[in-house]
Amino acid sequence: MKLSRLAQLGAVAAVASLALAGCAANEGGAPDAGAGSSDSSAPSLEGNLVGGGASSQEVAVQAWTQGLQTANPGLTIDYDPSGSGTGRESFQAGAVQFAGSDRAFKTDEITAGPFEACAEGSDLVELPTYISPIAVVFNIDGVDSLNLDAMTLAKIFAGQITTWNDPAITALNEGVELPATAITPVHRSDKSGTTGNFTDYLGKTAPDVWTAGSVEEWPALGGEAAQGTSGVISAVEGGQGTIGYADASRAGDLGTVAIKVGEEFVEYSPEAAAAIVDASPEEEGRAATDIAIKLDRTSTEAGVYPIVLVSYLIGCAEYKDAATAEMVKGFFSYAASAEGQDAAASAAGSAPISETLRTQVTEAIEAIK
Repeated sequence: MKLSRLAQLGAVAAVASLALAGCAANEGGAPDAGAGSSDSSAPSLEGNLVGGGASSQEVAVQAWTQGLQTANPGLTIDYDPSGSGTGRESFQAGAVQFAGSDRAFKTDEITAGPFEACAEGSDLVELPTYISPIAVVFNIDGVDSLNLDAMTLAKIFAGQITTWNDPAITALNEGVELPATAITPVHRSDKSGTTGNFTDYLGKTAPDVWTAGSVEEWPALGGEAAQGTSGVISAVEGGQGTIGYADASRAGDLGTVAIKVGEEFVEYSPEAAAAIVDASPEEEGRAATDIAIKLDRTSTEAGVYPIVLVSYLIGCAEYKDAATAEMVKGFFSYAASAEGQDAAASAAGSAPISETLRTQVTEAIEAIK
């Protein structure tokens, strides 16, 4: 990843200090993190910032909103967790000033444009500021955890394995008494980046079984549909023999699946999610402010959890409205700061971004105008 100049990092730290009264800048770990932190005469952020999109980010966005609004009482931030697809569409139409999405815009979508809030010719800013494992959750009386490999998981969601005592499942879970209960797979009914990431894992690791590939809208394979992350969790909680997928922050007391990676079964964790992101390359052919990660779902490295989502904050490199640019810049700065990442980790169980990634993210934020 690119390293920014010290002067650039100093400028970013100054932006963060304006928004946070110096807190984020002092904890951000950048070489010149104290720059601008003593400028108490600088005006605070004011106005109404509207965003929408990924429900996976909802808890993190709430934490970021609380932190930023506490330091800036004249600022209000409204975020509608309507789903990644809706968020991207709303941002493109200019209905929201920033979007949250469990995938970056595709390059052909960017080329097609236009993006109504952005100045003509503006690049996008797409920042991987929320990293979280996707938990595979289930509800079976008396069973708290299960081991599954990619092939078996794909067969469950493709409707090819239909009872919990199927030999393919019992072979991976010696000593666990599994019932003959029918399996009810629960999937998102809405267009969802969480679905896109989950099906991307299935398609990359079990392509002979999961033939639909990476899709944000669930294909016609049966199962039960539910709206949003909350809907999936409610449906799994409300049934018996149910299994679904959701951002790990929402797993609660449901049973969870350890995924086979190489020769071991790996439980989801923030650390395991962060490990696969740092080991994955960026997508090529994008603007310097457009940081899209190409996740390596097939990694066999020890301790890596492959069913992970990287959720993005998306805005314009140049806005038509300067006041909007200032609010977005402040919000994105706090979200990427050490303080903001720690707040999200505490509230949502997400994985704080690495210092290497933060360096590139802060450089992209500094470009917003």
